[in-house]
Amino acid sequence: MPAARVSPPGEPTRTSPTVADRVARGEALVSELNGGKPQPALEAMRRDFPFLAEATAAYALGDVWGRQELDVRTRQLAAMAAFASLGQLAQFKIHASYALNAGVKPEELKEIVYLITVPAGFPRAIDASQVLKQLFDERGIESSSQVRR
Repeated sequence: MPAARVSPPGEPTRTSPTVADRVARGEALVSELNGGKPQPALEAMRRDFPFLAEATAAYALGDVWGRQELDVRTRQLAAMAAFASLGQLAQFKIHASYALNAGVKPEELKEIVYLITVPAGFPRAIDASQVLKQLFDERGIESSSQVRR
């Protein structure tokens, strides 16, 4: 089936991207975020839940995460805060890893954990801190620092 032709009034007609185009854009984005390596959670989903993997790659990654209005750094920090606040720790860890890959400093990631104490509470922040410490340990990142008062 050919791609739908879409255009706002007064603009030239253009062809919308196919699902395959959107999936390819999403997969390229994940590769970039993950330092050229496959994302294990997405690969497992592709094997066990192929429709969900395709929808994730096309829509969540290709259409939403691929937007240019926010830079990678800002997008990852926002995602970390949202996932930690929701208690979605596996997603929090994935996006914290992407943030490190994008050059975000460990101290900045810790600030996200501190920040979420306000909207999400201490239990969610404590859970996120443990996951972040695990990520730091996996990467050999020293995470201790002085507490500011």
